[in-house]
Amino acid sequence: MNARRGLWSLAGTMACLLVAVTGCGTSAGSPAAVRGSVSGPIEPHTITWLNARPSDGPVIKAVADVAAEYGKTHPGFKLDIISTPDRPSYLQKVVTLAAARKLPEFFDVDATPFAEKLRRQNRLVDVGNLLDEFGAKHRFRPLALDYQKFDNGGVYGLPLEFAMEHFWYNKSAFAEAGIEPPRTLDEFIADCKPLRAKGYIPIALDGKDGWPLERYLAYYPFRLQGNAFVKKLKRGDAKMTDPAGKAGADFIARLGAAGCFAKGFSSAGYTDATDLFTTGRAAVINDGTWDLGLLATDTLPASLRNDVGYFKLPTAQGAATGTDDYVVSSGIGMAVNSQKFDPLVKDFLKYLVSRYPAKYAAMGQLSPTIDTPTAIPGNATPVYGQVIREAERLGTRTAKPWDTELDPTTNNVVQQNLVLLAQGNMSPEAFMKSVDQAVTTNSPRYFSK
Repeated sequence: MNARRGLWSLAGTMACLLVAVTGCGTSAGSPAAVRGSVSGPIEPHTITWLNARPSDGPVIKAVADVAAEYGKTHPGFKLDIISTPDRPSYLQKVVTLAAARKLPEFFDVDATPFAEKLRRQNRLVDVGNLLDEFGAKHRFRPLALDYQKFDNGGVYGLPLEFAMEHFWYNKSAFAEAGIEPPRTLDEFIADCKPLRAKGYIPIALDGKDGWPLERYLAYYPFRLQGNAFVKKLKRGDAKMTDPAGKAGADFIARLGAAGCFAKGFSSAGYTDATDLFTTGRAAVINDGTWDLGLLATDTLPASLRNDVGYFKLPTAQGAATGTDDYVVSSGIGMAVNSQKFDPLVKDFLKYLVSRYPAKYAAMGQLSPTIDTPTAIPGNATPVYGQVIREAERLGTRTAKPWDTELDPTTNNVVQQNLVLLAQGNMSPEAFMKSVDQAVTTNSPRYFSK
């Protein structure tokens, strides 16, 4: 799967390594550097960006192009790009480097509890403050910046993407089953039976990576309470057994009992899931606009090319969020190491902010900036442009992925037990109890009351 979507796993390793991070002093990064204030001559040298992205992806290509341009007017400058697309391996590397205080100038990070520890140790530059200084903050989509916000309201990761997550569906499969795109989450479950009866796998799912199924767990709570529930849950101020949490756990159990996922889904990866959908064997896949090249171009088989539609996250009775509120992200952010923040790093970052959006949008991607239109590729199907235009009518709230909110150990418990819950090997009651126990045990190490 596209690496930027997988979020923090190997939580046990991370938790152990975090002890080393926490044990270090907090002298790294002066207050001035944290604010983005540095002075002195710009002296070109090599700087490094450690990232969790595919090396041939549009983000890397666009950043590399900008760096090459910058190097032409700053002889001696080089951006060393080190990509580790496998997210668990990347995470282990970052935590290890953080413990040794050897993080490079730039590194990818979400607004997770781990990153919050770095922030409290003054090891991250305030990117939001820098964007203000550059006069560029107004250019960014509010939801792109919101996705990068820490609990204190600050932005410490530069958004390099913007993506909306939809449910993509096979129109012919739905027609054969005599159903329409579901309006509610309950209808979504009910649709699985007629799709199965017509020989389709109702929902293609990347079960190996953990977080895709965790998305489904978050849907009911988000519809009922927005992000308020997970914000409280992670600190122990709410329980999984509360009505919103119970609705999420029951939703997973009901999806499993209705046969909505493929047999053996837990061992299926991203490629397995997308292949099920793009070959017409699965009727639905939950995917983001980063995959428009797979879902809305002539790379699709001819038989499916004009048969792919999409629908938004269904609603629920008593919903507190609107139909245009759903998962919208700006991907993993580019963090700036305050320990290595110098005039060159700041100058390059300013140049990157000014030049990157247009290069990224030219590749058919949604830019994190408002003023940069997406170039629709020549081989796009009509649905490509339709989905891109959804960015113009988004709501004001976006569902935060739970794997960026929960402490890493609790998140590991959630992802492991979710599979058992969906397979019918764990009851909703046992699942909820396991989550509440994990939060009680682990959250105090990450969140202060």
